[in-house]
Amino acid sequence: NACAAGARALTSRWVLFTDADTWFEPRFLEAVVAEAEVEGVSLLSIYLDPEYEGVAENTLVPYARALAFCGLGMVRNRHAAFNGQCLLARLESYNFIGTHNAVATYLTEDVKLSMLAARHRLELLTARAPGLGHVRLYQGYAGIRSGIERHAFRFMLVNPTIGVTIILAALLAALWLPVLAWLIVERQWIAAAAFALVPTLLLRPWYPNWGKALLAPLAVYWILPSLLGGLVSAVFGWSIRWKGRTVRAVS
Repeated sequence: NACAAGARALTSRWVLFTDADTWFEPRFLEAVVAEAEVEGVSLLSIYLDPEYEGVAENTLVPYARALAFCGLGMVRNRHAAFNGQCLLARLESYNFIGTHNAVATYLTEDVKLSMLAARHRLELLTARAPGLGHVRLYQGYAGIRSGIERHAFRFMLVNPTIGVTIILAALLAALWLPVLAWLIVERQWIAAAAFALVPTLLLRPWYPNWGKALLAPLAVYWILPSLLGGLVSAVFGWSIRWKGRTVRAVS
C-alpha cells in the first residue's frame, strides 16, 4: 500500500493523506494541525470546499452531497461521516492501528480505519475547513457515477438507515415532476409556477450560485440510476471494482 509505504519513511509527528485533485491554501496545514492538537485527536477527517468542472459535475455533485448529508443527519454515526479524501493522522497512532495495510481490501477503507482507531480508544474528529482548500470530488460523468454507486453502497453497509434515508429522499424529490405536471393539467398556473422553483430554492445552498442551482431539477432524475445501482450492489453483497482493485462487500 502506497500510503503505508510513504508513512514508514516519515519522522514527523503528523502525516496528511489527500487525493490527487486537492489544493490547499498556505495556512491550511498549520490550522488543521493546531485543531488536532487542541482537540487531542489521533485522526482528523477534513471536508474541503468542492470544485466542479463541466455540466455533469456542476449538476450532479452538489445534489449528491445534499443527499449524503441528509442521510448522515438522520443517524449519529461518526464512522459513516469519516472520509479519507483528506485525512490528518498522528503518525504514531496510524502505525499502531496497522496503517492502510490493515484496511486495503475494504471498499470503505476510511470507515474501517476509523473503526480500528475507535476500537483502540483513539480519538477521532470530522471537521469542515471552508476557505482552506479545495477538492475535485469526481472527474466527469463516469467518475460521478462510479463515486455515487460507491457511496450509496458505502452507506448501506455502514448503516442501512443512512442508505435507506438517502434513497427515500431521492425518490421523494423525484415526485416533483409528476406533481408539477398535475398542477399544469389542472391549470393551477400560479401554483405550478411556484412549485417549478422548489428544487432550485431548496438545493441552492449546495450549489455555487443561483445559475447553477437551476440545474437541480435535472440532477434529481439524472442521479437515480447510480443510486439504485449502489443499493442493489449492497443488498446482494456484490464485490465491485474500485481504483483498479476488487473490494469486498463488507464494512
